[in-house]
Amino acid sequence: MDVELRHLRAFVAVARESSFTAAASSLHVTQPALSRTVRRLEELVGVRLLERTTRSVTLTPAGTRFLARATDVFATLELALDEAKSGRELRLGFSWALPDPWFAECVEAFERSEGARVRVVRRDDIAAALARNEIDAALVRHEIRARGVRQRNLFDEPRVAAVSARSSLARRRTIDWDELRDHTIIVNTGSGSTRPELWAAGREPGDVVECGNYDEWITLVAADRGVGATPRSAASTYAHAGVVFVPLVDAPRVPLRLVRPADRSDELVDRFVAIGIAAHAAADDDGERAPHER
Repeated sequence: MDVELRHLRAFVAVARESSFTAAASSLHVTQPALSRTVRRLEELVGVRLLERTTRSVTLTPAGTRFLARATDVFATLELALDEAKSGRELRLGFSWALPDPWFAECVEAFERSEGARVRVVRRDDIAAALARNEIDAALVRHEIRARGVRQRNLFDEPRVAAVSARSSLARRRTIDWDELRDHTIIVNTGSGSTRPELWAAGREPGDVVECGNYDEWITLVAADRGVGATPRSAASTYAHAGVVFVPLVDAPRVPLRLVRPADRSDELVDRFVAIGIAAHAAADDDGERAPHER
């Protein structure tokens, strides 16, 4: 039997409204089209479901029984859709320091609107995690230089200096970006956002100490082996008793990027991107935003 949901939807609307005119309006279709759909349903089931007069529309005994079953069909379908949505999961990778409270607000809004769960997965090698399908996408502050990935800037963050609490710089209210180059720069080559090439050509730092992750980086800063720079949100998320964070003047901003496989489309990733950009735009107080696809 070729009964379709559109047939059931049309019949239920007429039965509830007791009017083809009102039902057509609620379904945003024309009355003649609605009448044809209900008539086709009656032909398919082989019984009259509605009594029509010039003044009213009422259910036949068969129509009353059919309405109860049709209502059950829609309730079952809605439950099935809810169960399917609740089983969906977005595996979101990161290396360190997700922006707070932006990230928590995004997850809450995403899970509420999509009925899907966000599972946060920490990986040092984001490109490898994407290639192995361990994650669906990732939030990073460094550029992923690997084939087969697509990157999108969600927004840019202010950059702050990280100095040892024992350093004289810790007593400063601000530090100029160009002044930072006169000190030993500690660079997290694994997932950090600061590189010597961020300074103008010919004015790169003369002394650079490299490390492989954020934990090593902040430990070296605390030990006064040099100074570093990091996004402002990371400073509040990863506080350290031996490190003071000082605002930088004229420093390049830090892009927060979402990276994903270039050969796969994912509706959940698309929705998270849209929610993330909207959430930051709503909270932004400086009006600067430059999202773009690369």
